[in-house]
Amino acid sequence: MQPQPTAALETVFRLESPRVIAGVARIVRDVGIAEELTQDALVAALEQWPRDGVPDNPGAWLMTIARRRAVDLVRRRENYARKLAEIGRELPASAPAPEEPADPEDIDDDLLRLVFTACHPVLSAEARIALTLRLLGGLTTPEIARARLVPEPTVAQRIVRAKRTLARKNVAFEVPYGPDREARLGSVLEVIYLIFNEGYAATAGDDWLRPALCEDALRLARVLAALMPKEPEVHGLAALLEFQSSRTAARTAPDGEPVLLKDQNRHRFNRLLVARGITALDHAHATTGPGGPGPYVLQAAIAASHATAPTYEETDWPRIAVLYGLLAARTPSPVVELNRAVAVSMAEGPAPALALVDALAAAPALRDYHLLPSVRGDLLLRLGRTAEAREEFERAATLTRNARESALLRRRAREATD
Repeated sequence: MQPQPTAALETVFRLESPRVIAGVARIVRDVGIAEELTQDALVAALEQWPRDGVPDNPGAWLMTIARRRAVDLVRRRENYARKLAEIGRELPASAPAPEEPADPEDIDDDLLRLVFTACHPVLSAEARIALTLRLLGGLTTPEIARARLVPEPTVAQRIVRAKRTLARKNVAFEVPYGPDREARLGSVLEVIYLIFNEGYAATAGDDWLRPALCEDALRLARVLAALMPKEPEVHGLAALLEFQSSRTAARTAPDGEPVLLKDQNRHRFNRLLVARGITALDHAHATTGPGGPGPYVLQAAIAASHATAPTYEETDWPRIAVLYGLLAARTPSPVVELNRAVAVSMAEGPAPALALVDALAAAPALRDYHLLPSVRGDLLLRLGRTAEAREEFERAATLTRNARESALLRRRAREATD
């Protein structure tokens, strides 16, 4: 049976819009216009698919429509002749783009070009993150605000201003070389990490996982690792995403309900990805300088401990607690401290961990962060304070916007009985 056009379009657009935006941005050299043309392709699909049916390759259909409109736009510009000469070799209006000869260091990947463009230093760090999450992650403004723990109007303003700034500064749609690439690398790594995290545990919606986001982020991390073999943090990020991806199949039940780490079937871990993670982490350690491991290398080491432990009980929790302590020293964050408290609870018991969590309660960034009451509820439950634990799980359920996670938290609240 052919899928319903509107349902198919919603799914396809969520999965394909980053690639369409990136492909169009390569033509028009303006990410704001590229996003508008991608939306135009969506409108065309809404008009045609209910009448003509869903095409065999809906993603390619959207790309074709958006690119044709991009070509039409370029042709209408005053610099028609120059721009058309630039795109003529790569995009005939009715044929796929041919492969271009590339510099040995070049990355023929529109998504990666889009990441580096959105992470240009003319933008503030927060603007880079918000824009990239919007364009590549396909996140809505509320989802980005949730992920960054900032108000929605602030995120909306950052995205609008970022697009205008890139256009006004005429920022090239390219992967830079040398010092320019290194200057943007930190932001690029961060947005790839955040895109993966949104796929790994969606902030909102009906699904716990968004696998396409994880796959895109992992692929970009692998491309970067091949491009920059002497950058330990690049390999640290690649290792982290390999380890996290290895657990994907075990993180949900057949009905899509989240499965907590302690209940995951470790036979379902992808051992190939674990092995890739170990290799990448070894490479990261081998290239780490005298300053010690960076935050992504430390996070990868933590993920390795989880991915390689035979059972939940046999996990090296004391080592993980130490690693979180090092991570907190490198990148102080209440979220890192919350994760450290979880590790401490497994290494030393729930009482000292609860003291750490209670000390975080006043942190403004965690005021509406659902994992704070979720972790606190778990610790209270282990201490036998079931009524308090139930209240914490219920509060966490009201704070999350992910339907699957909310259902899990409400179930835990129901199960917290004396």
